[in-house]
This record gives sequence, C-alpha cells and structure tokens, in this order.
Amino acid sequence: MIIRKGLFHIKAIIKKKMYSLIYGKKILWGKNVTFRALFSLSIDGDGKVTIDDDCFFNNNCSINCLQSVSIGKGSIFGENVKIYDHNHRFSDFSMPIKAQGYSIGKVSIGDHCWIGSNVVILKGSQIEDNCVIGAGCTINGFVPQGTIVKCNNELVYEKIRQGD
Repeated sequence: MIIRKGLFHIKAIIKKKMYSLIYGKKILWGKNVTFRALFSLSIDGDGKVTIDDDCFFNNNCSINCLQSVSIGKGSIFGENVKIYDHNHRFSDFSMPIKAQGYSIGKVSIGDHCWIGSNVVILKGSQIEDNCVIGAGCTINGFVPQGTIVKCNNELVYEKIRQGD
C-alpha cells in the first residue's frame, strides 16, 4: 500500500509539471496537491485554475476551465468529480448547439471541503469553507459555510404492464 501511494504521488508530481509546462501561469498549484489516476485538467482562453495547499483528488476527477476555478486549501475530492465553469449555449434553434458558444461563470470551492464521489459542480457555483457535498449531487449556485448538501434521490418502483 505504501509503495502504491508513493507511485501515485510521483505520477502526480510529473503530471503537475506537465500541466505547468502546457498552461504556464494559467495554473497555480499549492503545496502537497496530489491526485490519483486519470485526473484531467483543461484550461482554454483566458481561464485560470488555482488549487491551494493540501488538496487531494481521487480517481477520474476533471477540471474544465474557460474563466476561473479556485479551490481552497485542504479540500478533498471523491472519485469522478467534474468541475465546469462554463456550459453550452443552446437557445438558438437555428444553429447547432456546438456552434452557439458558452455561458461562463466562476467556480469557487472554499477551504477544507469534502466533495463526494460523482459530484458535478457547474458554472457560477460558490461553495464556502467547511462544506460537505454528498455523493451524486449536482451543484449549481451558492452553498454557505459549514453546510452538508445531500442528494435526495427517491426511487420509484412501478409494475411492468404486459402488452405495453
């Protein structure tokens, strides 16, 4: 286990150096930022990503930035967390969605937050310090300091009617 963790840290160091070469001053890494397998970072245009000290990203997390994503110190991320500071525009029916561009809004995640597995954080979201975002939630807006956000998925069971 110790060897495996050491390998993840070494791979993260190499990948952070690679991202720093690609994005230059568009990415700011704090001390002791690390991640597991399949972490991805995409910064386009004037985007800037800041990740403060002691953050951890589990397997398959991604950050996608066109404007600004900032993450406070000591925040941890479960598997498959996706962060987007933009969304496709889609209101003009006369043109394809992919040709309509993006709407953009800063994303801010405070200090010492725990973002659970399979969470999606959308443009314009602000999560203040010491928050817990439960697995499977989609965040779109403001989460005040010291808040637990839970996803209330209710399962609906329905009999299959034969012949339908």
